[in-house]
Amino acid sequence: MSSLVSISNPDHSTAADVRSLSAHRVSELPVVVLSPHNQCNCRCVMCDIWRIRQPQQISPAELEALLHAFREFGTRWVVFTGGEPQLNPQLFSLARMLKAEGIRVTLLTAGLLLEAQAEETAQAIDDIIVSLDGPPPLHDQIRRVPGAFDRITSGIRVLRRFRPDMQIRARCTVQRANHASLCATVKSAREIGLNSISFLGADVSSPAFNHPQGWQPDRRDKVVLNAIEVDALSREVEELIRSHAADLAAGFIVESPAKLRRIVAHFQAHLGQGSHVAPRCNAPWVSAVIEASGDVRPCFFHPVIGNIRAATLQQIVNGPQALQFRSSLDVERDPVCRRCVCSLHIPRQSGERKAPEIRLPL
Repeated sequence: MSSLVSISNPDHSTAADVRSLSAHRVSELPVVVLSPHNQCNCRCVMCDIWRIRQPQQISPAELEALLHAFREFGTRWVVFTGGEPQLNPQLFSLARMLKAEGIRVTLLTAGLLLEAQAEETAQAIDDIIVSLDGPPPLHDQIRRVPGAFDRITSGIRVLRRFRPDMQIRARCTVQRANHASLCATVKSAREIGLNSISFLGADVSSPAFNHPQGWQPDRRDKVVLNAIEVDALSREVEELIRSHAADLAAGFIVESPAKLRRIVAHFQAHLGQGSHVAPRCNAPWVSAVIEASGDVRPCFFHPVIGNIRAATLQQIVNGPQALQFRSSLDVERDPVCRRCVCSLHIPRQSGERKAPEIRLPL
């Protein structure tokens, strides 16, 4: 991971330095990714969040303080991520507070609690993205939760009773166990009534998702693809593009053919068969990630720039550390960005209201 450039003494900063940093001040923060709870009720092989034993969560009082910053920054979309957001017993109070501000609320979830919380979810959440790693046996194997697929299916069915038009989409994280099952996963998504499905290559290099010391080789080998498997993934992607052309055209499969092929390139680069290429992204300038601990990051994969329990969000995102980080970040060349499996891009022109292109991990 790239390190932050040291911050010089402000008394010795030149006018050019000040102007350079000022160009990276955030005036609009249209998207905030918020983790209401740090633990998870799955045991996925590609993520270690489930190993966290000390629970932490965002409280309504903390969100109330954040609302002042959201108003100032014009925040219009908050994405609940995790851990598993539905483990926070005050999740729907948080959602209602945001909706009262006119903010769209999206829930990223493993889906195990959708049925139990269906009525409140339908009332308080605008839309849902649920993890789907394959057809039933494969999904349960990857999540390491018996009956996980059936619990998602039941949750969707009950949610539709309360709100038939609710947008419920799927996200599939591509890795060794499911690399040859993309077409079958699309079929399963249709069968259980999902509105769309998107695909994301597994992160196998960063300290995100509770890998503070990075990935150990034995763990990484369970997720990354070998050369034979990468070839199989390439064939599966081409078959997906060929046999599901209508789903691609209609947007049921969210990615374009080019973006699906980027997933193959992601795993090829890990084998030295090509170079890592950063996705189009300006997340550090238009969004923030707020973890259940209160830590704030410019995105999932870069270092912490502050904590909401020690400073306001305004002070954090426009503080010296954040300004120095953004001014020194070259997305195309940064080693973290080049290996990134996610992206978010929003035009920075003031007043732009185009729907953001956003790809977040589950």
